[in-house]
Amino acid sequence: MALPQLDSSLALFLLFVASCYIIVRRLRSGRSNGDPVLPPSPPGLPIIGNMHQLGRGHHHRKLQALAQQHGEIFLLWLGSVPALVVSSASMAEEVLKNQDHVFCGRPQQHTARGILYDCRDVGFSPYGERWRQLRRIAVVHLLSVKRVDSMRVLREEEVASLVARISAAGALEGDRGKLRAVNMSELIVSLTYTVISKAAFGNKLGGMDPGSFRAMMKEVTGLLEMIAVSDMFPRLRWVDWAMGLDARIKRTASKLDDVLERTLQEHEKKPKNDDEAADLLDDLLSVVKEGGERLNLDRIDVKGLILDLFIGGIDTTSKAIEWAMVYLIKNPREMAKVQAEVRQIAGAQGVLEEQLLRMSRLQAALKEAMRLHPPVPLLIPRETIQDTKLHGYDIPAKTRVIINAWAIGRDKESWENPEQFLPDRFMHTSIDYNGKDFRFIPFSAGRRGCPGIAFATRLAELALANLLYHFDWELPEGQNVESFEVMESSGISPVLKYPLTLVANPLQA
Repeated sequence: MALPQLDSSLALFLLFVASCYIIVRRLRSGRSNGDPVLPPSPPGLPIIGNMHQLGRGHHHRKLQALAQQHGEIFLLWLGSVPALVVSSASMAEEVLKNQDHVFCGRPQQHTARGILYDCRDVGFSPYGERWRQLRRIAVVHLLSVKRVDSMRVLREEEVASLVARISAAGALEGDRGKLRAVNMSELIVSLTYTVISKAAFGNKLGGMDPGSFRAMMKEVTGLLEMIAVSDMFPRLRWVDWAMGLDARIKRTASKLDDVLERTLQEHEKKPKNDDEAADLLDDLLSVVKEGGERLNLDRIDVKGLILDLFIGGIDTTSKAIEWAMVYLIKNPREMAKVQAEVRQIAGAQGVLEEQLLRMSRLQAALKEAMRLHPPVPLLIPRETIQDTKLHGYDIPAKTRVIINAWAIGRDKESWENPEQFLPDRFMHTSIDYNGKDFRFIPFSAGRRGCPGIAFATRLAELALANLLYHFDWELPEGQNVESFEVMESSGISPVLKYPLTLVANPLQA
């Protein structure tokens, strides 16, 4: 769940303040009887709590500033809902490792319930036996290293297509003899969308053309980033209906389910002698069929899980590639080092996947970019499933838990010169994406950690390596490294506020 933004919907909601004041006061007073020792909290306002201190967007930065005032853990009130904010590697380790069994719940966000079949996916599903079954299927059958390896040809073909599209888009401009600038943001998103779509669904999309499906998925992710009034004031769910949010969720969910149902039927009817390679949906249907009643899963679970894999991979993978390109452009010396490594190891045909293991500097550059800009800066919030103690404080059950991975990656206690892009810090170390070193958790950690790490990093490394092998990169005419500003967009997975536009000079043979 993203943090709330003070938008027009929230302003309308505040008109109902008078009617809910007594309810909220009772809820707050129930936690203020002097018995529990709660973490420190910034002073809040009646009704809205600390929401006014967050404002619109860039919540990871604002929470970092609050942590500098109130400590590595502190408590916020998001309306009537308590939220614990974690901003250090040591506290993240306590939450994600030592007490992972307590902090493994997931808040049931209103839009996620409406879009993801009442949270019957793996990402937002409540902790329990059904979640364990879904995650086991994702880890063992869908996203295992062996299964990711089997999709190598797909990744290499689509990355080669990306290189060809960049060459075509950046062709010479008429008589001027200059190369056109290329919108890399659009091309990178298109790459990740195509790879993940084909991996998940093959060439079957329920009769829907890829462009329309991509537009619909953008609408879906937009809804999932929204915060409903009922997420902050559970007793006021009727406000979501009055504002039209429920109707919008229902329309989008209906369109999405229609496509998924037709896609499922296409896969179920596919002849056994079909030469097309099995995709993840084929794998999922096979696992559920073979598991029978023992798994106790139905087609709703299938839809929720495959949709989760699709949604979770597109934006996060593309953002990782884009931020790496941004920082290499801003640091030409580091760019030259990585390009020299890539071009020394790769052959004339470009970079192949088996060569990536030898490109330690490329891997270090990607990690350093993700340290500075994890794809989801605040990770996906958790929720305590029982009362517990943390760092001497009482943490009640049903407390939201926000882990600021962005702030942890820039913590002076953990990193030397944390604001600088220094890939060397990841050279000759064992720090990896697996969440075992809590200074670096771009994919979270513990039992709720992302199961798609291998899939995402393999595509990101292959794409980045080929971009650096085939082209020398420049900023468009009139820009230089000093004037190139890195401005984040808002949203749950921020990237550049404006598209990354670069000039690609093809490598001369």
